[in-house]
Amino acid sequence: MTAAAANAASPVVSGTTQPPSSSSSSSSGTLSSTAGGTLAGNFQTFLTLLTTQLQNQNPLDPLDTNQFTQQLVQFASVEQQLKTNDQLTSLVSLQQTAQSTQALTFVGKTAVVDGSTAALANGSATWDMSLPKDSNLSVSITNSTGQTVFTGNYAVNAGNNQPFVWDGKGTDGTQWPNGQYRMTATAVDTSGNSVAVSTAIQGVVSSVDLTQTPPLLSINGQTYTVNQIKAIVN
Repeated sequence: MTAAAANAASPVVSGTTQPPSSSSSSSSGTLSSTAGGTLAGNFQTFLTLLTTQLQNQNPLDPLDTNQFTQQLVQFASVEQQLKTNDQLTSLVSLQQTAQSTQALTFVGKTAVVDGSTAALANGSATWDMSLPKDSNLSVSITNSTGQTVFTGNYAVNAGNNQPFVWDGKGTDGTQWPNGQYRMTATAVDTSGNSVAVSTAIQGVVSSVDLTQTPPLLSINGQTYTVNQIKAIVN
């Protein structure tokens, strides 16, 4: 849906919380290898003592091996867990590398993400709107200070990712400057019942912050994770 002298929008999805730093994984790796070395030394000492006691036990009164068996099982269990921790650390590292590689491929591409704040540039701002049924749509667009610059009403067919283009002109015909504009959209069906409206915005991925986990993509001055991207337009 295109508004030659009108236009539209939705709720904004901003950036994500900062994940734990990579230092935690390196410290856990050091702790694991240290524990592994200690465990190996203790296990060897334990086997030496066990062998010596078995060699020197009284044949008429043999040692009770139940405790030794239990300790052997405990040693084996701890050793297995340490190996599992090392493998998990490697998997996490591989996953982070894969995420970084994937994120870099989005740079320069136009992405669609859930949101209601779009950038007006060169007299055009675009939102993608999805409605489950034919509706009467009411749109309100505000600037970065919260001032309402445009309102409009439209008859809209049901459908997903329908483009709503605003030419930057206010309700009174004033041409508004480039910047960030937020759209609020509500809809009702022919019976006057409310209809859910979801909105998304399009923007070029200008950069990727690989210091965060997961990496953050910059789109129209806001940050998003890769899993927040709904589609790539080009």
